[in-house]
Amino acid sequence: MIDLDGQVALVSGGSRGIGAAICRALAGAGAKVAVNYRTSEAAARELCEAIEARGGQARAFAADVSEAAQVEALVESVTEAWGPVNVLVHNAGLQHSAMAHRMRDEQWHAALGVNLHAAFYLARAVLPAMRTAESGSIVFIASASGSIAQAGAAGYVAAKHGLIGLTKALALESARKGIRVNAVSPGLTDTDLVAELSPEQRAGLLGMVPLGRMATPDEVAATVEWVVRGASYSTGNVFHVGGGVAMG
Repeated sequence: MIDLDGQVALVSGGSRGIGAAICRALAGAGAKVAVNYRTSEAAARELCEAIEARGGQARAFAADVSEAAQVEALVESVTEAWGPVNVLVHNAGLQHSAMAHRMRDEQWHAALGVNLHAAFYLARAVLPAMRTAESGSIVFIASASGSIAQAGAAGYVAAKHGLIGLTKALALESARKGIRVNAVSPGLTDTDLVAELSPEQRAGLLGMVPLGRMATPDEVAATVEWVVRGASYSTGNVFHVGGGVAMG
């Protein structure tokens, strides 16, 4: 397992749900965790306090990662505080529910902005230091929707498919510099978003999952930690944590 002691990990959308679980896992493995948030300042600071209470290191950093200038400022702030980013996890995501013929321009652009453009902006910002160090790990949180279709979410599906393509392209470009780029692809996960569904909607989604249950955020985070620490000879791959929903 790769030692994360003293390494700097930046997690976008890290204040809640899967992102918070990833922050806890990486901090528990010894990393200094930069918890990025856009609006959930209280949740981000509460998470940092909880991590520090357990002997870890974490700080909250505000930024809208769909904006290139804010991403550059975010990475500069993290670097000034702790040094270059060694591990990047792009977890921030956004989904709008609308059939394509009813989807507004702003919904389409928002879905691509947070789910795909942000991944590129973040990777572009951290890659120069990683290339100089000839090491680093980038993990993009994809989705089962990056492998299969989902009605009523054209922007989200398109962005997550694109994210997997970006994973492979960056992995190929970065491999000779010792940088690994992979994706972790969750399926139905027990987060605040799922809590908003009706019992009928939950039952319908669970009916698509061969294992018959939702993942917990900690299960997704455990896979991310393994990809960062244990999958030392893996790059350009997609690791599914979806209970079998993307089998084919």
